[in-house]
Amino acid sequence: MYISQNYSYAILRPLQQVIRAHGGEVKWFLEGDEVNPDFLAGDEQQVFDIKDVIAWQPHASFVPGNVIPSFVPGRKVAVFHGFDSGKRNRRGHLDHFNIRGCFDLYCTQGPSTTIRFQQLAQQHGFFRVRETGWSMLDPLFSPTPNNPYSSNDSRPTLLICSTFSKRLSLAPVLVEHIKELRDSGKYRILVQFHPKMSADIVTQYKAMQNDTLSFVETDNVIPLLQAADVMLCDTSSILLMFLLLRRPVVTFNNQAPAAHLLNVTDATQVEAAIDQALTRPPELMANIESFCQQLHPYQDGRSSERVLAATNDLIISDGAELKAKPLNLLRQFKMRKKLAYWRW
Repeated sequence: MYISQNYSYAILRPLQQVIRAHGGEVKWFLEGDEVNPDFLAGDEQQVFDIKDVIAWQPHASFVPGNVIPSFVPGRKVAVFHGFDSGKRNRRGHLDHFNIRGCFDLYCTQGPSTTIRFQQLAQQHGFFRVRETGWSMLDPLFSPTPNNPYSSNDSRPTLLICSTFSKRLSLAPVLVEHIKELRDSGKYRILVQFHPKMSADIVTQYKAMQNDTLSFVETDNVIPLLQAADVMLCDTSSILLMFLLLRRPVVTFNNQAPAAHLLNVTDATQVEAAIDQALTRPPELMANIESFCQQLHPYQDGRSSERVLAATNDLIISDGAELKAKPLNLLRQFKMRKKLAYWRW
């Protein structure tokens, strides 16, 4: 499990459980200083040095990020760190479909992304695409026992999430309006931000906490999502996970507004939109259902099994039909430098 962010633990643990159940062995490599080893469970094995990863000779590496060094042995499997939220890179291309030449297999989440990745596979020829569903969501469709975010509070629970991008984030823009939502007393409010959110913004929101508003830091957002009735978000892909619970999302300045969202562009409209969402308008809920069938149609909690099956098939067949991946000399040099690994 090759990870660089704390949210990756929750993405890969359902897959780890399935691998172990099939008699496999799992180890974790934590790249960089943005992932906290304290989140490792007592029965999870960490590999501390990239040289030890190579010596262990993994059959496959699972990556919820964008890149992995070519010198790591075995097949490289992209399992994604989120859904396609419509974000575009500096060249104006959808970032979710950026092919960086690192992976042998993309395990896609549903028809809305599978079709495009299949087109890219035909174009490039050096990776497979298999629609499996997303391993992180296996626990989503079963209640979390003793959910720490559940409450006997009779008020509806509002979950506020935001991306870290200054250009897209609602967090700095809506500070005063969220204080007003808190002071209205109408909702129980939970706030959770992307781990790369500016420390100044995090400090502001932590200072808002009282018996109505709580700021949450966690490596597993699923119990948090299950505890909420409605979400306020921007363009963060976490809103897509919430929609899969068939619950409404109010967005502020979403980059790709559509019929499955209640999008507003004026801060003064936020509260009214939240109240409208809580009524669960039939047309909105029908649009959410239709959207979810394209995004991630699997509700059986077995996506990890499909990811493992697709990976094993690649290993056994040795990907005979695949071309060699591009050399990516500059990217590989940067990764070697970052990991201080210069052997060939």
